[in-house]
Amino acid sequence: MKMLSGMKVGIRPICAVLAFALCASAQIASAEVELKSVNDILAQERRQLVALGTNRAKKIAGVGGNSIIRIASLSRPKEKKAKVKTAQVTSFSQLREMPKAAGGPEWACLTEALYFEARGESFKGIAAVAEVIVNRKQSKRFPNSVCGVISQGVGGKPGCQFSYKCDGHAEVFREPKAYTRVAKMAQLMLEGRLSKVTNGALFYHTKAVKPRWSRKFLRTAQVGAHFFYRPS
Repeated sequence: MKMLSGMKVGIRPICAVLAFALCASAQIASAEVELKSVNDILAQERRQLVALGTNRAKKIAGVGGNSIIRIASLSRPKEKKAKVKTAQVTSFSQLREMPKAAGGPEWACLTEALYFEARGESFKGIAAVAEVIVNRKQSKRFPNSVCGVISQGVGGKPGCQFSYKCDGHAEVFREPKAYTRVAKMAQLMLEGRLSKVTNGALFYHTKAVKPRWSRKFLRTAQVGAHFFYRPS
């Protein structure tokens, strides 16, 4: 009985040792399965990246397996930025390919001025008048907006800078095709997509007249029906 009793006392630690060993073995086996699964995933990721055939993918393929998320994020293509329209337009034929123009108050004011001041001019002639208006906007001698430049002198001294603003007639656009054309020209000028043709002019007049103020300034260009000037 003592011997049996002694044997009973010795079985418990043996069972505990066996249970611990079995549990440890199971944990090791589970860890090995998990490690194998991770390695399989990484190997698949490497194969896919190398298959892309880019230097970037090849470099990523050699990275260790510490971050699958990082590899995936690096291989994601970058979003392309929208291209800004900067191409110069130089003719009515190019202008016809453009969609109808639209814009804010500055565009509307410039369109109005081009319609009443230069709608019958050549492409270069319309561009030249538009250039003078924008040159004035950028000069300290004149208001700092297109609308301000065009409306300068209305109802006061020294009088209207643009005669159509003081001729007593309402500004009505009776020629749709001409309006569409100058509206596009106004948009191009405000976008900086028209070539400069007046050499910095701030003033102009038609060839039909010879105002006194023209003697004080330097003539910079002759475009279409207009002469162009700037302070000497």
